[in-house]
Amino acid sequence: MDEERKTVIITGASRGIGHHTARCFLERGWKIITCSREDTPDECGRDENWTCHFPADLSDPNSVSNFIDEVNKVVGDGPIHALVNNAGMSPKTPYKERLGCLNGDLDAWKEVFEINFYAALRLARGFAAPLHRGKGSIVNVTSIAGHKIHPFAWSAYSISKAALSALTREMANEFAALDVRVNAVAPGEIETSMIQPEYEALIPRIPLDRMGSPQDVAGTIYYLCSEDASYVTGTEIWVTGGQHLF
Repeated sequence: MDEERKTVIITGASRGIGHHTARCFLERGWKIITCSREDTPDECGRDENWTCHFPADLSDPNSVSNFIDEVNKVVGDGPIHALVNNAGMSPKTPYKERLGCLNGDLDAWKEVFEINFYAALRLARGFAAPLHRGKGSIVNVTSIAGHKIHPFAWSAYSISKAALSALTREMANEFAALDVRVNAVAPGEIETSMIQPEYEALIPRIPLDRMGSPQDVAGTIYYLCSEDASYVTGTEIWVTGGQHLF
């Protein structure tokens, strides 16, 4: 791998925030390594800067382990400069009802935590050595729902994101010994395929009076991975248009 270019790993990169984050890094000259349950879109596969993509199921610890092994083979003794833990899920019961404290199979809760929480921890551990070599940055994508009751995000998702926020704080403290910074980005209402028509009712609660775009989140993630944020660690940046103020 070309050591003159920085390298970032991005999970959940096939669509939404993850896809736009990958494009953001590409446009700034970074090499990217990605994973998602799906393969890359064709236009990304044709881009010579799209270094590697590995289909991986982050709800399966064995699949996560295989992804770590494959990436470390590609990187070799080189550095990784950033890890973006973007992949996440907000599942519903078979009756299209979100998982709450009083409903839903607890095994479904476990799958939520595997993807939204444990995958981030497993990947951070698995890439700790090359991140240390790159004096890199980890960015965890949390959520406004991890901090307050959200009408469309129920308990399993919200609690997993709250746990990821706490993990960010603890990782920032421990990874500092490796010269690795750890921060989080907490999006609010972002216009992706996950947004349903009922979300329009939330716009009056947003001081900027609009939903955010995936690019709004991607730009914030890039900032936290850049030299401009070289003294920023243990921080969670709200990307909510001010919705978190209320």
